[in-house]
Amino acid sequence: MSAERLQKLLAAAGLCSRREAEEWISDGRVLVNGKPAVLGQKADPAADAIRVDGKPLRRTATTGPRRYVLLCKPKGYVSTTSDPQGRPTVLDLVPPALRRGLKPVGRLDTASEGLILLTDDGDFAQAVSHPSRGVAKEYRVKVWGEPPEKSIERLRRGIVLDRRKTAPAEIERHHSTGRRGEEGNTWYTVVLHEGRSRQIRRMFDAIGHPVSKLSRVAIGPIRDSKLSAGAFRKLTEGEIRKLLKK
Repeated sequence: MSAERLQKLLAAAGLCSRREAEEWISDGRVLVNGKPAVLGQKADPAADAIRVDGKPLRRTATTGPRRYVLLCKPKGYVSTTSDPQGRPTVLDLVPPALRRGLKPVGRLDTASEGLILLTDDGDFAQAVSHPSRGVAKEYRVKVWGEPPEKSIERLRRGIVLDRRKTAPAEIERHHSTGRRGEEGNTWYTVVLHEGRSRQIRRMFDAIGHPVSKLSRVAIGPIRDSKLSAGAFRKLTEGEIRKLLKK
């Protein structure tokens, strides 16, 4: 294999995007043949010893076509590649032969369910998840009680979380489940154009109506109501193009 720029090799291995790889190189996290790498440096995985954070770069990770997977995460699974607490991860739902190099694109908290992307293409992950692209994500949400419309309007306009106002959100009420004279639950469709940690749960907590169920039903133009919890499929080439289209 001929020499390639290090940021391309790291992205092809699914470790990060090329932009992130440049930051890792600048921070001294990448070594080539025992020496700190420099921006613009090239290397050949077949001839050079490349290490990232002390771990060798897999030579096989840079070969073969990239993989793009759509998975329906069940509740109780962590959206990471490993978990120090020993909880099951989304990768446990994928056969070992397909699992190598895959990483989640963004996250769904453990108590939530629904669609999540997995890939070994760092550039694709960066393109889809970067805030500047604003890829919309649609959720089906059930909350305790029946929030007044003025409170929902606050959430639509944006509220301050972590000292920063959230981007405007699309929130549509569907129906309530309480009996007459009793407070029940209310269902909403929520569309976000950003992805902060546990954002929807924290938004509804802020108005005093905690989320009791949350499911992601679409990522940009991608949705699949037939995909059952724990099931997955590969993205089509058309779906990949749609996700990358601005």
